[in-house]
Amino acid sequence: MPAARHILIVNSRNVHQPVFVVGAPHSGADLVGRALKAAPGFHVTIGQPSVLRVVYAFARRPSMHQGRSDAAAAVLRDAFAQAWQVSSASCLDCGRDCRAAAGLTADAVGACVDVRGLERYGDASPDLIYCSEALTGAFGDARIVQVIRDGRDAVASMLGDALVMSWFRPSFVNTDTEFPNPFFGIETSEDLDLWPSLSPAAKCALRWRWSIRLAARLHKELPAGHLKTVRYEQLLKHPRAVVAELSEFTGVRMSHTLIPARKPSATPLTMDQSAEIAKVAGEELRRLGYS
Repeated sequence: MPAARHILIVNSRNVHQPVFVVGAPHSGADLVGRALKAAPGFHVTIGQPSVLRVVYAFARRPSMHQGRSDAAAAVLRDAFAQAWQVSSASCLDCGRDCRAAAGLTADAVGACVDVRGLERYGDASPDLIYCSEALTGAFGDARIVQVIRDGRDAVASMLGDALVMSWFRPSFVNTDTEFPNPFFGIETSEDLDLWPSLSPAAKCALRWRWSIRLAARLHKELPAGHLKTVRYEQLLKHPRAVVAELSEFTGVRMSHTLIPARKPSATPLTMDQSAEIAKVAGEELRRLGYS
């Protein structure tokens, strides 16, 4: 049975083919999000509080929405309807990354987009990938951009990010009450048994591995033309060509000039960390050609 169609009106405009950028932490999804946000007539949010509240609720407690797809979709639509509102005060609650992507200073007042030329909407919030099933259920015509990066580089960057690593604190880990647990990359009972003994690098690798497996499932489940996979390495090496492909896929005129010329440096992995990542996610690394 085809999914029910829902009409969402924001700023007196019908939301059609919204674009969502997803990927594992430090995969490079933020680069695509910033390029999209700069596109004319396109309103992209990054980490709006109304969205993050739902994303982390669904991501950390998948049991909340499993078997309740219609209710989950309605909650997500409401969250984005609030996030995409454009007014003189609409950017006051925006996070630092979203304001920076819009070119706004810390003390700037006003909206980051002109509602008069507004045509399309999108979002590139952190960890959006962890509720992608509910997301595609909420927006049946959505265009999903999935960014994939070498798992070893992603893990190295994750290890240096205090916010990402804070999720591994005992007060946040809920592996005892949520299983399977996509947020921590735990899919099998074997993963669950291994979790307490894993190093931080291995735990980060689990999160990366789950995003890769999800990408494979999305390719099978989504209609043709609804998902575009971008490799982070190709984005940096050939920004003009990759951004041109993204522009064609999204129907939005993007500029490659916002893509940095080189990837940010991260603390090199130790031999032990590299071995741990290979043990956890070696199959996915090899399948993607990251030998």
